[in-house]
Amino acid sequence: MSPRVRTYHDYYIPLVLAHIGIGIMLYVYKPLSKIYFFVLLGYFMIRIVLSPGFKKAQQVFLACAYFAGAEVLFRMTDGAIAYEASKYLVILFMLLGMFFKGINGKGYPYFLYLILLVPSILMASTTLSFFANFRTNIAFVLSGPVCLGIAALFCYDRKVTNKQLLDIVMYVSLPIISMTVYLFLYNPSIKDTLSGTASNGAMSGGFGPNQVSTALGLGMFAMVVRLFMKSPTLFLRVLNIVVLGGMTFRAIVTFSRGGVVAAVIVIAAFLGSLFYRSSYRMKNQILVSFVLMCITIAITWMISSDQTMGLIDKRYANENAQGIKKKDITTGRIDLFKEEIDGFLGSPFLGIGASRVKDIRVENSGTSLPSHNEIGRLLSEHGLLGIVIIMILIIKPMGYRTSNKRNYFFYAFLAFWFATINHSGMRIAAPGLLYAFALLNVVPEAYYRKSLKKAVKKP
Repeated sequence: MSPRVRTYHDYYIPLVLAHIGIGIMLYVYKPLSKIYFFVLLGYFMIRIVLSPGFKKAQQVFLACAYFAGAEVLFRMTDGAIAYEASKYLVILFMLLGMFFKGINGKGYPYFLYLILLVPSILMASTTLSFFANFRTNIAFVLSGPVCLGIAALFCYDRKVTNKQLLDIVMYVSLPIISMTVYLFLYNPSIKDTLSGTASNGAMSGGFGPNQVSTALGLGMFAMVVRLFMKSPTLFLRVLNIVVLGGMTFRAIVTFSRGGVVAAVIVIAAFLGSLFYRSSYRMKNQILVSFVLMCITIAITWMISSDQTMGLIDKRYANENAQGIKKKDITTGRIDLFKEEIDGFLGSPFLGIGASRVKDIRVENSGTSLPSHNEIGRLLSEHGLLGIVIIMILIIKPMGYRTSNKRNYFFYAFLAFWFATINHSGMRIAAPGLLYAFALLNVVPEAYYRKSLKKAVKKP
C-alpha cells in the first residue's frame, strides 16, 4: 500500500486558521479558555453519542486526540475544570466507546495491568505521611497509567484506515497550533527574558517548560506526518513547514531538552518506517520532503541561537552560561531515579505505595519533586508488580506487531510513549494515548468500505 493517502477534503486549512484565531483569543482574553473547554466537551460528547455505530470508535479517537493535544494549553490558560481533566476525559471517552462498541478479549493483559495498579493504592494508605492529601497524590501518579490502560483496552485491535489515523494525528496537532500562537504572543521577545541555560518558564507561557516542550514535540511530530503524507500542493507544503518551524522554535527556546529530543526520536522512527515500506517512486518524494524538513530545522536552530545569544547552543552542549561543562546531563534526574531504585530495594515485593516517592522527598528535603521517570516510579511504588507491568507494556504491543504490520505510526507512537515517560513521567495524557493508538489495526480502505456497507444494511 502506498503511504501517501488519497487527497480528500478534510477542512485542514480552515481548521488551522481557526486554531490560529483561538490562540489569539486566548491571549487577548484568558477567561475564554473555560468557555473553549466546555464547548469542546459538549461538541465531542454529542458527536460520540449521536453518531451512527460504525462511526463511534473514530469519534472517540478524535475526541481523545484533541483533548490530549490541548491538555497543556488548558493548563497554562486555566481553562480545564481540573488539572488532570484531559486524562479523565480520555478515560471517559474510552469508557463510552466500550459501552457502545465493546472491547477485544485478546487485550486482556491490559485488564491485568489495571488490576496490578491497585495494590499500590492499598500500600499508600499505610505509607503516605499524615499531611499528604491521599486523593490528590494518588490521582496525580495513577491517572496517567489508568488512562493508558483504559485506552489500550478499547484500542486493542480496533480497525481504522490510514485516512482515519491521519485525522487522529491532525486532531492532536490543532490545539498545539493554538498553543504555539499563544506562546509567540505571550513572549514575543526571547532576548528580554533570558536567564541563563536553565529551563525558562517565561518562555513557555508562564507554565512548566518540561510539559510545554513535550506538547510542542508532539506537535512537531504531527506536522512532520502532515508534511510527508498530506501535503500534495506547494501551498500545503509551505503552510506545514511554517507551522513546523514555529513549533520547533518555541520548543527549543523553552530550554527544556526532553520534548525536543523525544520529537527527534519519534520523527526518526516514523520516517524510518515510512521509507522502509515505500515504493521507489515514493522514496524519492520522501527524500525531497526530508531535505525541506532539514533545511527548516537548520534555519530554525540558527534563529533560536541568535535569539538566545548562543545560550541554547550551550544548553544542548550541557554547559552553563559561562561555557563550563555540567557534570550531570540529566539535570538531576539520575539522582531522582537512584532514590526510586532505593525505594524498590527497600520494599521489593509490593513497593512503597503510590506517590510515596514524592512524599519521601518532602519529608527529607522539603521539596515536592514528582517522579520524572515512570520506569523508576513503577519499580519503587509497585515493587515486583511494577516489573510485571513494565513487561506487559513492552511485550504485548511487540507481540501484536508480529501479526499487524500495516500501522506506519506503530514505532513512532511507542517511541513517543517511551521517550516521554523517561524524562517527564506521565504528567500528561499524550504518552498513554499514543501508546494505545499503536495497538490499532490499520485496514485497507476497501475493507473498511465493505464493513461499512454491511453495517448500513443491518436493520
